[in-house]
Order: sequence, then C-alpha cells, then structure tokens
Amino acid sequence: MSNSPRIPTVLSCTLLVVALGAGATACGGSDGHPLSAKPYDAAGQIAFNGPDEDEKADPEKPLEVTAQGEEARITDVTATDSLGRHVAGELSADGTRWHSTGPLAAGVHYTLKVSTEDEDGAPGSKLLSFDTGTPKKKLLKVEFGPEKGTYGVGQPVTAKLSKAVKGKEARAIVERALTVRSVPAAEGAWHWVDGKTLHYRPKDYWPTQATVEVRSNLEGIKINDSLWGTDTKPVKFKTGDRVEAVVDAGSHYMTVYRNGEEINSVPVTTGRPGYSTRNGVKVVLGKEYAVRMTSASIGASDFYDKMVYYATRVTDTGEYLHAAPWSAGSHGYANTSHGCVGMSTGNAAWLFENLRQGDLVKTVNSYGEDMPTFGNGLGDWNMSWKDWRKGSVLLADTRDGQSPVDAARLRPQV
Repeated sequence: MSNSPRIPTVLSCTLLVVALGAGATACGGSDGHPLSAKPYDAAGQIAFNGPDEDEKADPEKPLEVTAQGEEARITDVTATDSLGRHVAGELSADGTRWHSTGPLAAGVHYTLKVSTEDEDGAPGSKLLSFDTGTPKKKLLKVEFGPEKGTYGVGQPVTAKLSKAVKGKEARAIVERALTVRSVPAAEGAWHWVDGKTLHYRPKDYWPTQATVEVRSNLEGIKINDSLWGTDTKPVKFKTGDRVEAVVDAGSHYMTVYRNGEEINSVPVTTGRPGYSTRNGVKVVLGKEYAVRMTSASIGASDFYDKMVYYATRVTDTGEYLHAAPWSAGSHGYANTSHGCVGMSTGNAAWLFENLRQGDLVKTVNSYGEDMPTFGNGLGDWNMSWKDWRKGSVLLADTRDGQSPVDAARLRPQV
C-alpha cells in the first residue's frame, strides 16, 4: 500500500475493465524462477473505475482497482498527479482491491502504477492514466509577499487569499498546502490574521544570508463544497545581515547593531507626551528620500506641513525614522516629535543607507502604546512564539518544541 502524502479527492465513472492485451503470464527466466522474469502486462488481471477514453474523471469520487480472476493478486498501487503529488490509498489484506483514501486534484493528469502477481508469484505491472475535470466552482487564488529580492531577517512571509476561508477543516487544507522552506533551515509557522490573510515567521528571526522559498500546492485542490484552489506564482527571496536599530526613548539615543555588534549610536528625539512613539519591535516597510508630512495626517492640534528627508518607514500610519534638523537642540535630550524618531540629516542619511526592508527597529522606554502585532505594519515579532502557534490551525494543539515528525502524525499530509 502506498503511504504517499494526501491530496484532494477522487473519481468516478463506469467500471472499466482494462483491455486484455497479450498479457499472458510470463513464467520462467534465464534461471527458470518466476521472480526473475520481467514483469508481464497485468491488463487482464485488473479492473479500474476510471473514465472512458476522451472523458475526464470526477475529482470528487474515489479511485478503485480490483483484481480479476481467482489467481490474480494486487501487490501495490501508486497514484501520482502531474505536479508530483501522491494520492493516499488502501490495499485489502487479500490483495483483491485497492481504493483511494485521499482526495484527487481537479484539472490535472494522473498516472497509476499497478503491481500484481499470479498464482506462481510472477510479477505483473500495468500503467493507467487519466485526466480529472475542473468543477465549475469558485477558485481560490493566493498572492505571496514579499517580492523577489534581499530583505532583513525580520521580514515575515505574507499570503493574501482572494476569498475568505472559514472553518477549521478548510483552513487546514489551505495552510497545509502553503510551504515555506529556508536554507539554512528555521523553525516557523503560519498564523491566520483573518479569513483572507496569513503571515509566516520563524520562531526567531530568519538566519542571515538565507534563501527562503514559498510555494502553494493548492492547484486543483478542493477546499470546501464551493471553493477549489488554483495555481499560484511561487516566491523566492534572500536575507542579508541581521541589522537592528534600538531606539531608547528614555536616553534619547538610537543604537544600531549588525550581527550582534554595535556599528553606530546617535542622539534622537522621539514622540512627545500625547504622541509618544510606540514601544516594541517594528519591521522596516520601505524607504523614501522625501516625504511630505502634515498635521492633518495624524489629527495634531498644532499645525505643521514639512518636507522630510531620508525617511525610513516602520508603520502604515506614518511612523518614520527621519532627518529632523529643526529639532536639533532636542536630539539626545528631549522627546519633541509627533511620534517619529528624528535625528540630524547626516545621521538620517547614514541610517537610510544602512537599513533595508525587513530590518528591525525596536523602541524601548517610551510612554507610548505597544506596537500591535497586526494592522499597522509588521508587528509580528511582538507576539510570543507560543501565541503565534495558536494562530496556526495545524499547530495550535501541538506542543512547542515538538518535532515535525511528531506534529505530522497529528494531521493529514499533502
């Protein structure tokens, strides 16, 4: 019996007795032993419930291969689709029947290799193939982020779904089909932000100089009665050094580290009372040489309208690290901004050149609120690993630190 990973299911049609060919049992060989002979054509020993010629199989109905004749016995069946995915199946103890236990995918080509033996133990073999149809259902598309490039070690992987997926069973199918692999390897997990968004992050940050590949195996997979997966463009990106800027709102200094070693420390000003900078870990979202900032954007009572240079963005609502020459007297001494981290033009230019998207900015000792995990940029690292795993349908009930093999035993495979 094949122990191959599972896929979405299955097939129908009228029982088709595979044409008898010139499939006489080939006994004997150069040494006269039946097992030394080349496998004979087993077409006359099996029947398959696949589709008729030029027809396509229903992916929602199971496959079945049965032995024909008292002497015939099925020894193994392997079912694989054109994307390399295997269909799980079960072979009866007496070798008279094999049936699929895992689902089929829609709109793909399948090949079945059936192995048999006759009353003398001589081996037989038969290849069967067919295509599955595509149900007229809604298709679920997935868009991965980030794009190809090199990022900091704090860059999460995002998956945006075209349709909301509800229910534990349907979410498990989707999550199981989204794979993330890094070299060097890093333990990680998906977390459902909402019905249409997932984020993936390692337990700790990504390894430096790593390659990360993100793929979906949802093509043709049934997610629920009205939703099927479709093909998705894979993503590959790399990580650079581990660069982290720690902003201490209490001491009014920012210290920058590369791979654990301090490379710079500069005086700054952060948010004043009422506009205090958020505490916690933020991920660099992007950089803009010039940004127009106005009081209207945050509802400030005092009016301002400035062009700001060397701006490194860390939240969706407009928190930046940027040049603030107008507040030079406060750098290193007081917090006077509307929530951004201000510094001299020279220091902002240096930071602009040394930070990249995905690098880390951590604010400590501020009177501001904590950076939210979701909803205002990428605050993924502010959630504990234990709580992060709870957002995974597949890992929520497994123990932290449990090996992938042990965890795999608790859920179906793709």
